[in-house]
Amino acid sequence: MAFRSLFAIPRQLLTETTSLGGRSAFSSQLRCNQRGLATVVPPVTQNATGSKGPTAIVFMNMGGPSTTDEVEDFLSRLFADGDLIPLGRLQSYIGPLIARRRTSKIQKQYASIGGGSPIRKWSEYQCAEMCKLLDKISPETAPHKPYVAFRYAAPLTETMYKQLFADGFGNGKGGRAVAFTQYPQYSCSTTGSSLNELWKWRNRLEGKRPNGGSEPAGAIQWSVIDRWPSHSGLVEAFAQNIEAQLKTYPEEKRDQVVLLFSAHSLPMSVVNRGDTYPAEVAATVHAVMQRLKFKNPYRLCWQSQVGPSAWLGAQTADTVQEYVKRGQTDLILIPIAFTSDHIETLFELDQEVIHDANNPGVKRAESLNGNPVFIQALADIARDHLQKGELCSTQMTLRCQGCTSERCLGQKKFFAGQEHASMVV
Repeated sequence: MAFRSLFAIPRQLLTETTSLGGRSAFSSQLRCNQRGLATVVPPVTQNATGSKGPTAIVFMNMGGPSTTDEVEDFLSRLFADGDLIPLGRLQSYIGPLIARRRTSKIQKQYASIGGGSPIRKWSEYQCAEMCKLLDKISPETAPHKPYVAFRYAAPLTETMYKQLFADGFGNGKGGRAVAFTQYPQYSCSTTGSSLNELWKWRNRLEGKRPNGGSEPAGAIQWSVIDRWPSHSGLVEAFAQNIEAQLKTYPEEKRDQVVLLFSAHSLPMSVVNRGDTYPAEVAATVHAVMQRLKFKNPYRLCWQSQVGPSAWLGAQTADTVQEYVKRGQTDLILIPIAFTSDHIETLFELDQEVIHDANNPGVKRAESLNGNPVFIQALADIARDHLQKGELCSTQMTLRCQGCTSERCLGQKKFFAGQEHASMVV
């Protein structure tokens, strides 16, 4: 599979590790007009007397290389992230080594989907369009300024933070910013990793908050939208895309089409530690099926297993192959944990899973991408968050049962704020 090969680690390196215990310019200032072209968003200043704005809205995601030339840098950062792929105390050495060995093959995969990942294009478009809607439905916190912070590709978190400074946020000027995860379902390896990175750069660039103390003068005031797995707008967008694909089957067969919801898998070591991701993905699936009135049989499966250790299953590719062998050839794949197309949908699902099934009845529901229902949902989520004045969800204040990470503890205490830091255990 695409990410299976992306993450594939030679067994020798895995053994050794176990025993040892973007080039493109940042463009969060760009808004997309209706034709998809970019217009410059002017800098803002914190002088809106009587208003709670301006507000920076920062979309956080994994990111992807926009060109094949960016693949090695992307892989190097990815394999250096111990929250996503723990490789032991020599991770800073082992990670780049694996990245170099994988670069050529992964470049070919990105070349096959158009020469790079579309995730930056869609993230910037979604955030800009959402901010336009948010200006209308939450005028008291306007103007809302769109930013994107990727974990492994440009625009990186550090670059985004410096752009906030350039645009009049923080650095002695104060202002509000919302970190809005684009992983609807929370995992320590995705949203958690992005928040760890944001917390790191916030401390480096604006100064640490003393224990029990207040923020440095003029620092950005952060809040976090850390999960939204069953929001009605998200559910509606998924349901409409599924219904559109169901209409491509003959009416008499439509209710017998099997819906296969596919999400990125997790190592069982992470699941057994208490990560909430599997339960939250299941919550999204159940909410979508409720909206569809449970007319079709369905299953949740998992893609992109990596390495020899145990991962959450059943695997998507195996599931499709098994059902086709049994004669159930009308299947719709639904990427339920992704908010736009990227390598896992365009290559892994489209060019591997569906291609290998070799049957016209095996199809995929369209990704959310520029879906206006989805973008309205994003605006509604952000408006509700701003109106409530919450810093994060109550779920975020509770660490995984088996978590021993001091970094995770510190990050959660920071985003929970002084009033709720004592709740983080």
